[in-house]
Amino acid sequence: MSKTVLIVEDNEKNLKLFKVIIDSIGHKTITARDGEEGVKTATEKIPDLILMDIQMPVMDGITALAILKSDERTENIPVIALTSYAMRGDKERLLKEGFVHYIAKPIDKNSFIEDVGKILKEYN
Repeated sequence: MSKTVLIVEDNEKNLKLFKVIIDSIGHKTITARDGEEGVKTATEKIPDLILMDIQMPVMDGITALAILKSDERTENIPVIALTSYAMRGDKERLLKEGFVHYIAKPIDKNSFIEDVGKILKEYN
């Protein structure tokens, strides 16, 4: 069953890569280029899953997640953190913030597909 995935990513190459992968496994994608646009899009479209970059201009992913979690329309949408700043303790910190999963960039395509599929099954 096809799901809608919102990809919030400021890096054009990463955004295209994630979109191609998600589309190739049969899901619909919508995109946003920063956290503020991501919150607006999520509120309007109510996706089944959000892939959220952490370091972005305008509004970072942690702030965007907090706003989404405070809105009853979007509070239950699972959000996966995407980050290239894979430092010790980041995964635990981001999960504590409310992300349901953590994916370090650059991604491994097969693991990425597996992780996205698992979260979509678990939360929908």
